[in-house]
Amino acid sequence: MSSSLQPRTPPPTKEEPPPEFLCPITLDLMRDPVAAPTGITYDRAAISSWLLSGGQRTCPVTHGDLRAADLVPNHTLRRLIHDWCAANHHAPRVVERVPPATPEEAAVADVEAAARAGDAERCAAAARWVQRLARLTEQNRLLLASAGAARALAVAFASFADDDAAAGIGGDALDDVLATLALVAPMDEEAVVAVGSSRASVARLVAAAANGGRQRRLQAVVMIRQVVSVSFHRYGIDLSANADAIAQVLVKAIRDAVCPQVTRTCLVAAYHLAYAGGEGAAARLAAAGLVPVVVELLVDADRGTAEKALAALDAALASGAGRACARADALAVPVLVKKMFSVSDAATELVLSALLRICKKWPEDGEDSAAAKGRRLAIIEALQVGALQKVLLLIQAGCRDETKEKATDLLRLMVRYQGKVECVDTMDFRGLKRGTTVLTT
Repeated sequence: MSSSLQPRTPPPTKEEPPPEFLCPITLDLMRDPVAAPTGITYDRAAISSWLLSGGQRTCPVTHGDLRAADLVPNHTLRRLIHDWCAANHHAPRVVERVPPATPEEAAVADVEAAARAGDAERCAAAARWVQRLARLTEQNRLLLASAGAARALAVAFASFADDDAAAGIGGDALDDVLATLALVAPMDEEAVVAVGSSRASVARLVAAAANGGRQRRLQAVVMIRQVVSVSFHRYGIDLSANADAIAQVLVKAIRDAVCPQVTRTCLVAAYHLAYAGGEGAAARLAAAGLVPVVVELLVDADRGTAEKALAALDAALASGAGRACARADALAVPVLVKKMFSVSDAATELVLSALLRICKKWPEDGEDSAAAKGRRLAIIEALQVGALQKVLLLIQAGCRDETKEKATDLLRLMVRYQGKVECVDTMDFRGLKRGTTVLTT
C-alpha cells in the first residue's frame, strides 16, 4: 500500500487554558486582566465595553456596584497567562499583545530578579525603588499589592537572611527589604510563610525587634506577630528554634514601652504564641517575665490595650510557671479584680478566666507544696478585694453559659474561705503584700 494511502496521525490538540484565564464576559483568554472590588477578574476591553454600554455601573457576575475607576490591573494573573501561553504555544499573538510592565510591576520584578541572582546591593536598590513608589499615592500601593510586592520582598528577605547567617553578607539589604515590606504590608499567607519558614529570617526579625530604633522595632514586631498568627493556624511554620528568643523580645518590647502600637502588637503576638505553642510556649513567656510586666501595664491601660493584655495574661496562665508567677505577684489578683466591670464585657470574661486559673487546683498543686499555699493565698486575696461580690453580681446580671460555669467554679472556691477573711476596699490594693493577709478567727 502506498504511503499516500496511510492514515495520517491527527495533529496534537492544544491544551485548553484553565478556566480562571478566561474572561467571564467573552469566555476568551484574557489579554489584560483587571480585578474588580467584587472579587471578579475580567479582560479590560470586555469590562470597559460593558460599563460603557448603556451606562452600566454593576459587576456582570455579582451585580455589585462597579465603576471603571475601581478596576485594578491583575499583574499576577497576567504573568501566569503569559507563561502558560509561552509553555503551550497556544496563542503566540496573545503573548505579544500582553501590555508592557507598569513601573510597579517592573520594580517588583527587579526585586525578584535580584533575589534569584543573590545580588544584595541590587535587591536593596530595588526595595528602595518600591518604597518610593509606595509613598507617592494610595493607588501606587494598590498596584504594588496587585503585582505581588509583599510576596517578592518576603522571599527576598528570607533568602538574604539565610545568606547573612551563612556568610555574613546582606545585612544592609535586609534592613532595606524589611522597611519596604512593612510599608507594603499586610502580607498574604504565602509571604508570611516565606519569612516564617526560614529560621534565619525569624532570628533577624527578633534581633531587629530587640535592638533597632523605634520604627525598626515596630516593623519587626508587626512581622513577628503575622508569622506567629499564621503559625497558630498552619503547621508549615516551625518556630521552635526561635521560640525562646521570640518570647523574650516580645516581653522586652512591652517592658520598654517603645510606643502604644508596639505594645499592642506584642500583646497580640504573645497571645497567639501561647496558644499556638501550648503550655510550653506559655511557660516560655512566663519565664521571660510576661506576667509581672502585663500586670503592671494593666494598672493604667486604656480599653484596647487592657483587653489585649488580659488575653495575653490569660494565655500565659495556661502554664504552671505562669500561674506561679501570678500567685507570687502582689498586684496580680487585686488588679484583675479591679478590672472586672471596668473595661468591657470581653475584659470581664478574661479576668474571670485568669482568676479561675490562679485559684483553681492543678495537678502540680500538692497539698503541702508551695503552689498549693500560693493558690490558697490567692483565693484569700481575691476575697479581700471584693471578688466574691463581683462574681455574684456577674452571675445575677446574666452571662454566657461558659462564663457562668467559670463564675460558679470560682464562687465555689471562694466560699470555702468566706467568713474567715476581712475584706478591704477594692480600690486600695497598692500596699497589699502576700505576707500580710488578714485572717479572722
